[in-house]
Amino acid sequence: MSDGDYDYLIKFLALGDSGVGKTSILYQYTDGKFNSRFITTVGIDFREKRVVYRSNGPDGISGRGQRIHLQLWDTAGQERFRSLTTAFFRDAMGFLLLFDLTNEQSFLNVRNWISQLQMHAYCENPDIVLCGNKNDMEDQRMVKEEEAKELAEKYGIPYFETSAANGTNVSKAVETLLDLIMKRMERCVDKSWIPEGVVRSNGHSSTEQLHEEKDKGKCGC
Repeated sequence: MSDGDYDYLIKFLALGDSGVGKTSILYQYTDGKFNSRFITTVGIDFREKRVVYRSNGPDGISGRGQRIHLQLWDTAGQERFRSLTTAFFRDAMGFLLLFDLTNEQSFLNVRNWISQLQMHAYCENPDIVLCGNKNDMEDQRMVKEEEAKELAEKYGIPYFETSAANGTNVSKAVETLLDLIMKRMERCVDKSWIPEGVVRSNGHSSTEQLHEEKDKGKCGC
């Protein structure tokens, strides 16, 4: 795909405490590489990747591929950057919420991050995928998988145990989030939640395009 050759521009936001591996996860997803040096994100940064999304219909047959330009925004986890981070919540369509499996406090803070999203995101029920990162460091694990799954079930969100170091479940987590977003766009009658700039290569905004499609139900917000 060339620079302007895509159907949708989708913005995801990675968030969670400082040091949980947000930058490393995004770098692993876009470049397939891992940098063991810890560099604290200052403010906001982002990475990009082009993918083709195919939804499965009721009969299990894949539909036409949608060309997606993903912008994956990387946020600072420190409290001093929190006001800057939350300002970006409303422009994102999906959220990768990370905690560190070797740091119990980062897991306990997941509830606070979800509360922040419920206040500042495009609706009170945004699409979130929860990731317990650093599952390659099993000997240092402080959070049980059952605990994390139980929390994810409480909020009705998918949960994956990931590793930025070896790539475990990184692509699967992002693909699951993209699937949630695309299905939300398909079923929503009210398109006002879709941020500005989610554009199609033919010059129409996604909002205009989606209004032309058959209404399939109400939004989950």
